[in-house]
Amino acid sequence: MDVEYQAGVEGLRYAAGKGLAVVIMEPLRGGMLTTYVPPAVQAIWDSAPVRRTPAEWALQWLWNQPEVSVVLSGMSTMEQVVENVESAGRSQPGLLTAEDLAVVDRVPAAYLELCAIPCTGCQYCLPCPNGVAIPDVFGIYNDLRLYGDEARAKMFYSWLEEDNRAQACIECGECLRSTGAVPVEKCPQHIDIPEWLKVVHAALWPKEVTPA
Repeated sequence: MDVEYQAGVEGLRYAAGKGLAVVIMEPLRGGMLTTYVPPAVQAIWDSAPVRRTPAEWALQWLWNQPEVSVVLSGMSTMEQVVENVESAGRSQPGLLTAEDLAVVDRVPAAYLELCAIPCTGCQYCLPCPNGVAIPDVFGIYNDLRLYGDEARAKMFYSWLEEDNRAQACIECGECLRSTGAVPVEKCPQHIDIPEWLKVVHAALWPKEVTPA
């Protein structure tokens, strides 16, 4: 899911090329790749020539790369410990076949099709005059749609500064178009940003209770 995020795979190979050991953290995206697996994604795993759990697919994909030195995976049950140890025992660089890798390559697209907001994080909508962190807000909501973890999404949303959350939007339209003699649309994805900010805040922020 994150091969191009931050340094990504390119950074992994660059570091290894300099003789540095590379330690992988959050290999399962904090459990989001395994806690809830959308039916469309599970159908891809089920079509694979070799049956593996989503956790094993993710871990084997990392161990398959010779540049990876150590994978740190959080485990909360003894069953998960046993599964991960057995999976590690089967792992080695180059274990996955071309057919296996073709299956893995289909999964990110299946996840991304579930995104409600087609935000790419380009940040052309920024800066917001009121301080709304638009790409961050949309990213949290899309993660909720992808992985189904409502508690986690609400926690991350609550961690944003008050001015960075969606309720700070005053619908000024600055995120939609540049000012000037000939206004230019800013968002390449043509997202109705103010309307989506309302949707996100309603989904992620506790409803206010009106006193009796």
